[in-house]
Amino acid sequence: MTKTTSGNFFEDFEIGQVIRHATPRTVTTGDVALYTALYGSRFAVQSSDAFAEGLGYDRAPIDDLLTFHIVFGKTVPDISLNAVANLGYAGGRFLSPVYPGDTLSAVSEIIGKKENSNGKTGVVYVRSTGYTAEGTEVLDYVRWVMVRKRDETSPAPIPVVPELPESLDPISLGNAVPLLNQSAWDDDLAGSHFRFSDYAKGEKIDHVDGMTVEEAEHQLATRLYQNTAKVHFNQHTEGQGRFGARLIYGGHVISLARALSYNGLANAFHIAAINGGRHVAPLFAGDTVYAWSEVLDTAEIEGRRDVGALRLRLVATKNRPCAGFPLKDTEGKYQPDVILDFDYWALMPK
Repeated sequence: MTKTTSGNFFEDFEIGQVIRHATPRTVTTGDVALYTALYGSRFAVQSSDAFAEGLGYDRAPIDDLLTFHIVFGKTVPDISLNAVANLGYAGGRFLSPVYPGDTLSAVSEIIGKKENSNGKTGVVYVRSTGYTAEGTEVLDYVRWVMVRKRDETSPAPIPVVPELPESLDPISLGNAVPLLNQSAWDDDLAGSHFRFSDYAKGEKIDHVDGMTVEEAEHQLATRLYQNTAKVHFNQHTEGQGRFGARLIYGGHVISLARALSYNGLANAFHIAAINGGRHVAPLFAGDTVYAWSEVLDTAEIEGRRDVGALRLRLVATKNRPCAGFPLKDTEGKYQPDVILDFDYWALMPK
């Protein structure tokens, strides 16, 4: 009997199946430093204990997307080891701050699956939840991933596609943020004088800067988050695939774009929810990532006078500056330079 695993294929997933993922991971200040080294994120709350403590946090929480990466990475060996690509996200909620010293683990439930028309792959829908060792739920989200079939001749299952929300209600999105001491918020230290009321629905922001992706950085990130998907990790297999190279992990793109968004949204300090997201096209080492954002909506949060919520569309491109806000062509198709279309709620001080 073999003691190794080749990962799950499309046929192995069953609706309602619950998977507890290995391995619990204790977050350290080293993880925080490496995250900064990889993406250059500069949001003050996550960068400075003194800044965060003045607002009412215990100390600086880790970046929300670092929480996402760690929880996501736990799921990869069971969900997407044999993936062709991760396709999208919906219904994500960041529920509690995570600090260095917290230990994170993950559980997933299979909520949908549908075979593709080529008979070689299928799409699996999964809801994943991250917990601390004390049982506090810190994150949950849905993603859908294209997975290879083990046997192309196996019959197609009855398709089950879950209904997913277009966006999450912003009323209760402040749970992961303590009531802020507004007098301690220092615009100069945060990097911007623009607060919640300074942003309007329909406004577009070119984040100006670009960041080139290096192979070594991406490989470091996949190992750091224990993301062992072959499409990101194994050049020997992927060199023989349709692209001839490893794909850059989609979460890597999200973190790059989010870090770039600091220039224009420096006070958008907390990702409260992921409404939806699509990895529109692949990214490879050597490409340069640019980003722009659109304010889709603004909202008050029930019981909170200290912060408001901005619904933001974060678009990333490769090898194309974003002054023209590239997105779709006249036929409604994504322009070829667009690699990410990400819809999220962010909190910002009033």
